Amino acid sequence: MKKDNQQIEHVIKFGLFSISAGVIQTISFAFFHEVIKLIYWPAYLIALILSVLWNFTLNRKFTFKSAANIPIAMTKVAIFYAAFIPLSTWWGDSLDKIGWNSYIILFGTMIINLVTEFIYTKYFVYHNNINTAVKKNETGL
Repeated sequence: MKKDNQQIEHVIKFGLFSISAGVIQTISFAFFHEVIKLIYWPAYLIALILSVLWNFTLNRKFTFKSAANIPIAMTKVAIFYAAFIPLSTWWGDSLDKIGWNSYIILFGTMIINLVTEFIYTKYFVYHNNINTAVKKNETGL
């Protein structure tokens, strides 16, 4: 039962932090796309990088409570985004060029990112390092 509760907790926390990252991504995308007048793909790329850094930091500390080596964990996340960024930039730019609304593309891509990143992060990045960042007061020291 405890493992089921932890699974639910991970999904909820990851979802909430991803929503906050999505807000950062949406605001920064709007700024770069609407104010600076960048075309879709560079506006999307900058906004995505900002949201990934935010999401990685919060989920490492609060969702998965991991003491995993930060450079190794970030490298694993970078591997995910080495595939996701080119693909999502390509499909987003392609859909934008055929007239899709930029924000429909952005939000659809964000949903795909949320689901695939959760699975990848939980089962590859932190798989053996979940709950390894134990506070001193939790150990009785």
